[in-house]
Amino acid sequence: MHSLFNGYPWIRAGTSLQLLRIVTAILFMAHAAVRIFNGTIPRFAEFMEAQGFPHGSAWVWAITLYELTAGTLLVLNLGVRWAASGLAVIAGVGILLIHWKNGWFVGEHGVGGSEYSIALLAMLLVIAAHDANRHAQAVAALMPQVKDKAPPPLVRLTGTD
Repeated sequence: MHSLFNGYPWIRAGTSLQLLRIVTAILFMAHAAVRIFNGTIPRFAEFMEAQGFPHGSAWVWAITLYELTAGTLLVLNLGVRWAASGLAVIAGVGILLIHWKNGWFVGEHGVGGSEYSIALLAMLLVIAAHDANRHAQAVAALMPQVKDKAPPPLVRLTGTD
């Protein structure tokens, strides 16, 4: 049994972050696709209007198209931080408008609660943070090495000029 778990989890940290990014993208894209193919956009639009959003259909189509576009960007590893941030806004607003009043649990102990959306928010935060770190490392690699001494002053204050 020990040899079975030797080296667990059998995946490098970088690869696990790629997996998280792709799976998270697929989760959002699946919601959007099901909304389109099941024809629930009009029902969601009515809900949005009941919550005070004018032009509910436009809002729902914007959300749906953003989920598809941002999900695609996440899969392609492009604009990751910004795609994840927009999806986090969608998840956060979803919590406030829909899930919060249904409690914590999504299934087994409740229906439609916040736990899944909170998990999505945490996933998006990790994805965005990893992307920001990746970009910071790339920028640092491009910058010339700076020696550990202060830059020369712009103005000499010796009074001997």
